[in-house]
Amino acid sequence: MDAFFRTHTYLVEHNDASVRRILMDEIDWNHRMIGIKGTRGVGKTTFLLQYAKEKFGSTDRQCLYINMNNFYFQGRGIADFAGEFYRRGGKVLLIDQVFKQPNWSQELRRCYDFYPKLKIVFTGSSVMRLKEENPELNGIVKSYNLSGFSFREFLNLQTGNQFKPYTLEEILQNHEQITKQILPKVSPLKYFKDYIHHGYYPFFLENRNFSENLLKTMNMMTEVDILLIKQIELKYLTKIKKLFYLLALGGPKAPNISNLAKDINTSRATVMNYIKYLADSRLINIIYPVGQEFPKKPAKVMMNNSNLIYAIYPIQVEQQHLMETFFVNALWREHLINESNKQGTYIVDEKFKFRICDADNPKIRLSADTIYARYNTEVGKDNKIPLWLLGFLY
Repeated sequence: MDAFFRTHTYLVEHNDASVRRILMDEIDWNHRMIGIKGTRGVGKTTFLLQYAKEKFGSTDRQCLYINMNNFYFQGRGIADFAGEFYRRGGKVLLIDQVFKQPNWSQELRRCYDFYPKLKIVFTGSSVMRLKEENPELNGIVKSYNLSGFSFREFLNLQTGNQFKPYTLEEILQNHEQITKQILPKVSPLKYFKDYIHHGYYPFFLENRNFSENLLKTMNMMTEVDILLIKQIELKYLTKIKKLFYLLALGGPKAPNISNLAKDINTSRATVMNYIKYLADSRLINIIYPVGQEFPKKPAKVMMNNSNLIYAIYPIQVEQQHLMETFFVNALWREHLINESNKQGTYIVDEKFKFRICDADNPKIRLSADTIYARYNTEVGKDNKIPLWLLGFLY
């Protein structure tokens, strides 16, 4: 146990959380069992250590961070370890990559039942279905999602500002006033291209090649998150990777399921399941017409975020595709996004019609019932809003 405390102290002291994530204030920390899901690379480990640092400091033994990657836990269950920690006065156990432990959900349930004054905060993959696939956690776990950096968080990091987030309704109603508060302090477009290229994943701050690091992360998403958690045999990995690559090359459009099935030599139903797994792992986003959802055929499949586009096929990068990808990624966290019947147009929360368009395009015919999220501009007016401002939703 002392070795774990030494590791905990070192990690907390050396945790350099350059941006305080907004999720820290959205979580109800009074819950005894809290699950934080998110794709690889978005900073879940840093988030746990940041919580420990803020609430307890590095040397308070009431809080302990552990990682299920440690081989020690191949011979000892979570509940057994938690019991020893609890008897030593432990109050908060932070468990990273909980899915690496066999029978992890049953172990967490035992902790909840046997140690009533112990709080557990754990991280897991975005692929995990905490309640649907683990009924023993129903009613006891509060689940949250940690996303990659928003454009707001990236801008704050790069400029030293402390811009606050806004709701979609605030942006739609007051975007002209909001931009007047931001533009005197910073020019967002000077940083927007960098965010689109490499700003979503916090590891761009590390002294490593970003593209290579992202490719490695993407491979881990398929090799570990999808195969391990969904219990898919290794021999099918190449089919999933090829499907992902074909979807990336196709750009944001409706997938031809029959052709994809032939290309990867499998059934249409399997292709649809693989597409769902890729969406769950936050590698792609799938967009449906209003009123439809999986297992219906998507109206559009696109990359989850623009950084992925550059990592997969940087030669084939179209600005309109990048901007639509940014739009969907900025809104999906809190809003329902559906496909409209016009190109470049989306329905948000079944009531707002958005069109993503170039502010420099003189051919755009304006309509009163549409909100125009325009790129290549820093300002907006009336129903024309600057696209970058939607990066301030979290």
